[in-house]
Amino acid sequence: MKAKKSLGQNFLIDEKIIEQINDSIEATSNDLIIEIGPGMGALTKKLKQKNANLICYEIDTDLKIYLNALEDNKTKIIYKDILQSDIKEDIKNIIYDKLYIVGNLPYYITTPIIKYLINLNLLVNEMIFMVQDEVAERFSAKEATSSYGSITLYLNYYYKVEKLFKVSKHAFNPVPKVESAIIKFTKRVDKPHVNTDKYFKLINDAFKMKRKTLKNNLQNYDYEKIKEVLQKHNLDDNIRAEELSEDIFLDIYNSLFGD
Repeated sequence: MKAKKSLGQNFLIDEKIIEQINDSIEATSNDLIIEIGPGMGALTKKLKQKNANLICYEIDTDLKIYLNALEDNKTKIIYKDILQSDIKEDIKNIIYDKLYIVGNLPYYITTPIIKYLINLNLLVNEMIFMVQDEVAERFSAKEATSSYGSITLYLNYYYKVEKLFKVSKHAFNPVPKVESAIIKFTKRVDKPHVNTDKYFKLINDAFKMKRKTLKNNLQNYDYEKIKEVLQKHNLDDNIRAEELSEDIFLDIYNSLFGD
C-alpha cells in the first residue's frame, strides 16, 4: 500500500526492529495495550501473541483491509484520530492490571500526542514510541547538553524517559529523511509535589530565550531568592537554564512559591 504523506505514514518493515519493540513491552494476558497507528499491523500481530487486551487507533480507514482480520474478542481496531478519541470511554469496560501504550507516532505531531495522553491522566505504566531520533534526544536529554530544554523537564516530571535504541531510516517503507529511535516512558513513583501550572511556567520562562542567562529570562521573578539557590549549589549568577537539573529547578520553585 502506498503511504500517505498527509498522515506522516512510514510503514515499519524491519522484522528485527519489530521484534525488539515487542520485546520491550512486558505486558501479560492480564494487561491492556493501546497501540497508536498500527498501519498494516506488523507490530500488532506480535502484540497479539501476548494475549493481552489490545485496542488500536488508526486514522486511515484504507488500512481496514489489513487490520480487520486481526480483530477478535481481545483485540479491537478503532478507526479514529487518537487526538479526537475518548480513550477513557473506550477502555472503561475492560478489566486489566497494567496499561501500556505503544506506537509509531507521526513525527509532525509527536509532542501533541504525548501531551494529550499525559493530560488524560490515565494510569499508564509504560509508553513506548517510535519517534524522530532528534526528538528522542530532546525527550531523554540530561542537563548541560544542547538537547536539554523545557520539554525534557516537562516529560521527566511525569515519567522516567529512556532512549532504548536507534532505528535506521531504511527500516521503513517509504524511507524517511530522518533517523528514528525507540523511547520508553516509565511512570514515576516519586513525582515532585508542586503546583504544576506554576512549576511549568517557571520552566518555560527559564528556557524562553535559550541562549540568554537565567537572570535575563526570569526578570519577572524574585531573582534574589533564585540567586540564593544558585549560590547554595555553587553555581554562577550568569548560568543558563540548560545547565540546571530538575532538583535545582525544584529548589528554585520552592524558594519562590514554597507550596
